[in-house]
Amino acid sequence: MNDFKIVSLLPSATEIVACLGLTGALVGRSHECDYPPSVQELTVCTQPKFNPEGSSQEIHDLVTNLLSTALSVYQVKTEIIQQLQPTHVITQDQCDVCACSLSDVEVAVGELTGIQPQIISLQPNILADLWADLQRVANALSVPGDGEIASLKGRVEKIQQQEKKAHPKVACIEWTEPLMAAGNWVPELVNLAGGSSLFGITGKHSPWMKWSELVAADPEVIIFMPCGFDLERTRQDARQLTTHPEWPNLPAVRTGKVYITDGNSYFNRPGPRLVDSLEILAEILHPEIFNFGYRGTGWERMP
Repeated sequence: MNDFKIVSLLPSATEIVACLGLTGALVGRSHECDYPPSVQELTVCTQPKFNPEGSSQEIHDLVTNLLSTALSVYQVKTEIIQQLQPTHVITQDQCDVCACSLSDVEVAVGELTGIQPQIISLQPNILADLWADLQRVANALSVPGDGEIASLKGRVEKIQQQEKKAHPKVACIEWTEPLMAAGNWVPELVNLAGGSSLFGITGKHSPWMKWSELVAADPEVIIFMPCGFDLERTRQDARQLTTHPEWPNLPAVRTGKVYITDGNSYFNRPGPRLVDSLEILAEILHPEIFNFGYRGTGWERMP
């Protein structure tokens, strides 16, 4: 193995590096990188400029205010990266709210002295971009990626090949206050799993929506996957919507098909576990066909 020293500033990138068998080459991570568990021992190279423990509305307001003043939502710890002496820094150019932006990283790397690490920037929007990102990272780190990509694609094809008799209308919720539907790769995953995605356009950023739009769409299935939240936090936020007068009348609510997921571990991260996310959706939408064992850890039915 080459003597690479990798700093990953993106959770999905960290998982890509691990998928390629290079976990041992990681020397630094973002404050959000937590999988595989061993990476939590690595030096943290970023921090948020807001309190991520607030309510959904409070977090939204803080992030909106930061962005309106042209400030970054996250801070790159340049002095820490300098100490780590990386050969590669992996970042993203997909969402300024999700992780450090490419411009932030470029500025930080430009301030380093004595080293010029290669910046690898990922910009995933659809499932095919994941395969491309895996190959891009593999090429940059001089390791093969074909086997890993083929294995992941095989799991996707296994779900596609199963005949689904029904394709329920599915509303995937990425934020509760204000209300946001899930976009980017999520509509594609829903359709691959045998559902019909009501909101969001494959490859496009997640859209804000009104409560009236959710009601008018008559979703047969509602799946909560708030960005950055685990199962317990998602459960808390999902309960807020149950106070709306129209909530009991939604078809998904009447039939008991409202679900919460660990969006932070799965749906929000465009890394290898997007395939796990697809399997979770298949379990939820077609339990008569699929059982991959994620219930209770990756998703639960909302009482």
